[in-house]
Amino acid sequence: MTDTTSAVGATVVQRWRTMRWVLLALVLIVGVSAVSAYLTAPRQGGRMNPDATSPDGAHALVTLLRDRGVDVVIAKDLAGVERAARPDSLLLMAPTPYLVDDAALQRIANLPVDVLLVEPTSWTREALAPKIERAEDPSFGGEPRCDMPEATRAGQVQLNLSDTYEPVDGAALTRCYDGALVRYTDGGRAVTVVGTADFMTNAGLLREGNAALAMNLAGARPTLIWYIPDRIEGESDGATSVMDLIPGRVGWIVLQLCLAVGFVALWRGRRIGPLVAEDLPVVVRASETVEGRGRLYRSRRARDRAASALRTAVLLRILPRLGLGSQSDPASVVETVAHRIRYDPAAVEYALFGPDPSDDAQLLSLSRLLDDIERQVATS
Repeated sequence: MTDTTSAVGATVVQRWRTMRWVLLALVLIVGVSAVSAYLTAPRQGGRMNPDATSPDGAHALVTLLRDRGVDVVIAKDLAGVERAARPDSLLLMAPTPYLVDDAALQRIANLPVDVLLVEPTSWTREALAPKIERAEDPSFGGEPRCDMPEATRAGQVQLNLSDTYEPVDGAALTRCYDGALVRYTDGGRAVTVVGTADFMTNAGLLREGNAALAMNLAGARPTLIWYIPDRIEGESDGATSVMDLIPGRVGWIVLQLCLAVGFVALWRGRRIGPLVAEDLPVVVRASETVEGRGRLYRSRRARDRAASALRTAVLLRILPRLGLGSQSDPASVVETVAHRIRYDPAAVEYALFGPDPSDDAQLLSLSRLLDDIERQVATS
């Protein structure tokens, strides 16, 4: 019993030593996959995104405006902007790299709404606010020093770094904060441009006067259309898969490579012929072979195969002595053996054709019974 326990313990240790590296590799693969999925997962965010709660998002400003009674409409394409555009609306254009189409900018310029450009690109500013240009000196002050109602009510603000603007060809222009905030009227609508978006973000609203200025500018009309496109106008919004990025001819190249590999495999493949018996390179004692096979059966708890091997070996040795062939039916073999050695037929049937042992003790008893039957047949 002690030998069996120690053998089982050794087997468990060997299995653990073999499996621990596999388990470690699986853990590393799962860990790397989880980290990669977390880092590459899409997250709601982005600068001046009205739904983002990150420091550079604008969710706080949108919430304040809606609490004040302003109807904030989030538009991610021009069709949404055009549906919501009304004479009493204000179009806020957040900083975006996607507004580069001349036709799209012209459609915005034709809308009958006031426009608030926040930190516009030169492309957007030239198309929608052609009467202003960037000033050479970007410095500005914290006091409004103008008669724009939104700025005078807000008072001193902290805009940090900001572009400043000046009029083109002496155009009539209201300049606040030394040009960081400007406004002029064009065709009956007001065009307001502010050189930075920081004071409108979730983090920027906390600074002195910023929240007041942001709410005064964005809440000047009953309806605010917050335009922040997430793609270039006209492009498909469907998700692009890896297969969409592969050129069409690559499929034919892969097919040709597969055919080439298949032909090489057929050419170099080795045909499987009949089994050939070969002598062992060394002489192995029968006792060592039996002991090794026994340990293998025990390590795998293969009592059924061990019992089948013992029964088959005994039948191959006693059937010639009984004058029976290998194709004899079990009933004839049991009757002949029991009559020959004067044994209980039930015991003979159990020994030669009975069920598989359920534990090591039954397997040991079966081996002793088979040995006794074989010995008596040999001496009878």
